[in-house]
Amino acid sequence: MNASLPTLAPAGTALLSNQVCMIIGAASPRGIGHATARLFAEHGAKIAVVDVAMDDAVREDIRKTIGDGLEANIIGVKCDIQNPVDCDRAVSEVLREFGGLDCMVNCAGLVRSQGMLSISEADYDLVLGVNLKGTFNICKSALNVFKEKGRGSIINLASVAAQRGGGLVGGAHYAASKGGVVSLTRTIAREFGPIGIRANVVCPSMIETSMLDGLSPERYREIVANVPLQRAGHPLDVAGACLFLASGLSAYVTGATIDVNGGSHIH
Repeated sequence: MNASLPTLAPAGTALLSNQVCMIIGAASPRGIGHATARLFAEHGAKIAVVDVAMDDAVREDIRKTIGDGLEANIIGVKCDIQNPVDCDRAVSEVLREFGGLDCMVNCAGLVRSQGMLSISEADYDLVLGVNLKGTFNICKSALNVFKEKGRGSIINLASVAAQRGGGLVGGAHYAASKGGVVSLTRTIAREFGPIGIRANVVCPSMIETSMLDGLSPERYREIVANVPLQRAGHPLDVAGACLFLASGLSAYVTGATIDVNGGSHIH
């Protein structure tokens, strides 16, 4: 029997003290990535916000909105995760700035609401390119670092659409891409678990981000009425699940799919 057990942080302790965390897709103030970056910063993490939309104005904004009131180390890194060279460069920039990498949370994603017969090849390639190929690329770049140090945590955001076949707003290409993210994450967990690397996936549903902007008020109320918790989720609800998976509280959790859906998909 292995007598060495993980030591859980006492109540009130910062769960990610001095941990270096890359949050992919966190530039939008309304997004899950932004909420995750803020929560991780509150728990003592050094934050690298990685986003295709990153520029000087966005960097200044994330320092104000994510670091407001905190003595947080935050940098902004521009990266198109569809490009593997860009992903390697982004990870290298984080290593130069912070000297290491402990956790990566991939919140980057693209949704398109189209019926299957309306999806063009270009639409399909774009959605799969960002959601699945992009996830593969950024995970691979992070894994090269984690493998060398023998530890690390990967958290990928998928969607309830991956579980139920289509979502509230996404089409077949979106559901397929997120299903691929679930399988990819499980594969990473199985392959790299023996050397101390964990990989888990979070499946949100009905979270109040820009993805819901196209819903009519009537449709919104109809959907919420069928959620057991009787409300839509907030980005912070998903960020809390990511914090658990990034911290030592989940030291024996890998290959898991964490549902953050208010009970709307109980399976």
